[in-house]
Amino acid sequence: MEIEFLRDIGQRLFKEISLFKPQFNTTALGRGASGDTTFPIDKLAEDRIIEAFEKAGAKINIISEERGSKLIQENYPSLIIDPIDGSKNAVSGIPFFSTSIAIAEGETLKSLKLGYIINLVNGDEFWAKRDEGAFFNGQRIKTRDNTMPVIIAFEASTPHNAVKQILPVLKIANRVRCFGSTALDLAYLSRGALSIFIVPTPSRIFDFSAGVLIAKESSAIVTDIEGNSIENLKIAFNTKTTLLVSANETLHKKALDLIK
Repeated sequence: MEIEFLRDIGQRLFKEISLFKPQFNTTALGRGASGDTTFPIDKLAEDRIIEAFEKAGAKINIISEERGSKLIQENYPSLIIDPIDGSKNAVSGIPFFSTSIAIAEGETLKSLKLGYIINLVNGDEFWAKRDEGAFFNGQRIKTRDNTMPVIIAFEASTPHNAVKQILPVLKIANRVRCFGSTALDLAYLSRGALSIFIVPTPSRIFDFSAGVLIAKESSAIVTDIEGNSIENLKIAFNTKTTLLVSANETLHKKALDLIK
């Protein structure tokens, strides 16, 4: 599978969801494998993605937020999907949500090969192939080299506790944002829109895999919030980690010093 295959899926989803008007359908369908509420938009996106791979005859293991994990054979590549990252934004009528698709060749995050994210509101596409760079709507992208942060974004499942931990970093920002889609935060940092992105509470593998590869290929620095590498984390449904992603080494060191 190559990027053009993922882009074809993303563009078809963008067109279909534009007509779907997710904010008008807030009926919960139950809970997905992750424990989060599944909405019709989540099911629609997941079904379309998996159908595309099945139709193509892809021999691939699947890790998805809604269906969970489907292991076909251990030595096959893994497909890591967040069908709708920011589904609460989507059903609330907040125009900031995405689809995130990653493919890994091996057992750890170091083996991520392809990453693709599409903003399902405006159609912005981000993608990366390991060792071949990151792209935004077809143009090569890199992070900024500024030494003071402009916009710092964060995502936290328990903000009342998490914000206390990262407040020293937030204080040095010109502006602070919490958008509600980890994949898009990572994507827009990769093209220079954000200086630092922090997830102080553990993020799930399907939320960040594509974004982490895109960020790394755009020259971002990626660790957990203690500065540890996440490269050796296992490709598995239950894998979670905190994240600290910075546009460059200088900003990353500043953020780590402040958190510590």
